[in-house]
Amino acid sequence: MQLRGSDDLLLIIDVQNDFCPGGALPVANGDAVVPVINRLAEHFDHVVLTQDWHPQGHSSFATSHPGSAPFDVISVPYGQQTLWPDHCVQRTPGAAFHPQLATERAELVIRKGFRPAIDSYSAFFENDRRTPTGLAGYLRERGLQRIFLAGLATDFCVHYSAVDARRLGFDTVVVEAGCRAIDLAGSLDTAWAAMTAAGVQRVSNLATI
Repeated sequence: MQLRGSDDLLLIIDVQNDFCPGGALPVANGDAVVPVINRLAEHFDHVVLTQDWHPQGHSSFATSHPGSAPFDVISVPYGQQTLWPDHCVQRTPGAAFHPQLATERAELVIRKGFRPAIDSYSAFFENDRRTPTGLAGYLRERGLQRIFLAGLATDFCVHYSAVDARRLGFDTVVVEAGCRAIDLAGSLDTAWAAMTAAGVQRVSNLATI
């Protein structure tokens, strides 16, 4: 597999303080992806970041549902929703990108999860699977055809973004060394199975690209 440059994109998913050790919703060893992603980004002409960006009292927070606890699953109008600790609240330090993440080459930052009544895992759609973020249109107008994904977490936002990228017709590759997972009740195995079924390619590290 060779990088083509002009039509390849690195999509960096949610490398934010709250998803790293010490944050409100830490992914184990989440900060270990930062140097990997920084090295990876040096090989790409095009880089896009996503940023979880929740208002206070977001509907996906367990604190918004009295009697519920983090990681409970409830029914909402668009399906099943995992409840999370309050995290990535707009304009808080937890919502900021990890301070060591190299962001200066990013051409676009997609903020997601800012609608109070709906969560958003994917870089392309809210969790209703219908409301677009606008990323697909941006990529098509720029002539970008193949997406490499890295970031947090493998089994949620990376997974949903990768499957949606394939559904929208983009060639899609997940760089495993640049990701870390929550692995909630077997969610990592489920995510890899879904990505494989969707036609997402999986590479282990930089040397295999």
